[in-house]
Amino acid sequence: MLRFLTAGESHGPELVAVVEGVPAGFDVDIARIDADLARRQKGYGRGGRMLIEKDQVRPVSGIRFGRTMGSPITFIIENRDFKNWQKRMSADPNDRAEATPVTRPRPGHADLAGVLKYNLEDIREVLERASARETTARVAIGSLTKQLLAPFGISVLGYVASIGATEAKTPEGLSMEELARITEESQVRVADPEAERAIIAEIDACKKAGDTLGGVVEVLATGLPVGLGTHVQWDRKLDARLGFALMSIQAVKGVEFGWGFRAARVRGSELHDEIGYDAAEHRFTRFSNNSGGTEGGMSTGEPLRVRVAFKPLSTLMRPLRSVDIRTKAEAVGAIERSDVCAIPAAAVIAETVVAFELASAFIEKFGGDSLVEIMRNYQGYLGQVRNY
Repeated sequence: MLRFLTAGESHGPELVAVVEGVPAGFDVDIARIDADLARRQKGYGRGGRMLIEKDQVRPVSGIRFGRTMGSPITFIIENRDFKNWQKRMSADPNDRAEATPVTRPRPGHADLAGVLKYNLEDIREVLERASARETTARVAIGSLTKQLLAPFGISVLGYVASIGATEAKTPEGLSMEELARITEESQVRVADPEAERAIIAEIDACKKAGDTLGGVVEVLATGLPVGLGTHVQWDRKLDARLGFALMSIQAVKGVEFGWGFRAARVRGSELHDEIGYDAAEHRFTRFSNNSGGTEGGMSTGEPLRVRVAFKPLSTLMRPLRSVDIRTKAEAVGAIERSDVCAIPAAAVIAETVVAFELASAFIEKFGGDSLVEIMRNYQGYLGQVRNY
């Protein structure tokens, strides 16, 4: 079973990611993981923190000579900003007086619910871990798992579908390579130059107003075999697992596959993906992919397409009404260093979260202790499907 844990605070010394269940024999390119971390830091609308950090992983276990050993993999990611927070984030009780407690919760953040749940007096003890800085570790993990999927011809890409009120049009018929190139060249990770200009103008307007913007990202995965996941139990369904994982990302408010909520407004004859058979290729085919690549909790063999809705960031430079938790007096939400819009980064985060869940389902399906064993199982399964 593939699983992971992350640890670390936003302004602590470092973030830690531990991945267990990675089979032996997979090549790992650390530079590619660092490249995905750099992708996460880019995007029009990001704040000053991204000018400080240069996120890179330091592997400390599980990889030898660039190859997995079958043991747990651990990554360390340094927080460069910690040098400015050493006393305020110290583990030493003698440094307590150096920190000014945060007592004004921000609407939309974990602040108020967190201090009430854990009986705390300082909101910083909630916001540090609740921060989306934690996703740095998850991007490192997901980038690793993209490399686990690559030998089997599976690719995963995240890009922006809309920001604020502006929807981006993604051209039909682009290859994954073309789509990746176009969206990575965009400041807001869209494949629509006209939408890009409108989005940048809206981000500028929000920055001037002290406000923030949310948006929708789309993740596309190609090369998946039929049959990842299962119909037999609720918690093993592929789309359920993906939905759970994506909803765990900070600021996510909605997930949909294929037509998603649109599917509730049309007739079945318009929605369902009709089935054909390609005798030359010895495989079943679909005439559409409105389901987004899953049926009955399993992959269909068509591209997986999932959209993720992110709310606007909770830290506003013109903060909303709140109450001081200490005095109970009316106040406004605290201001933490933040972004105006982080949706281009969210596309990378969602991409890597999807990659982890797909790799987990793939290893469960074709399980083995090494790449050689998994490849043998995988090839045998493909032969079984072709000969059906």
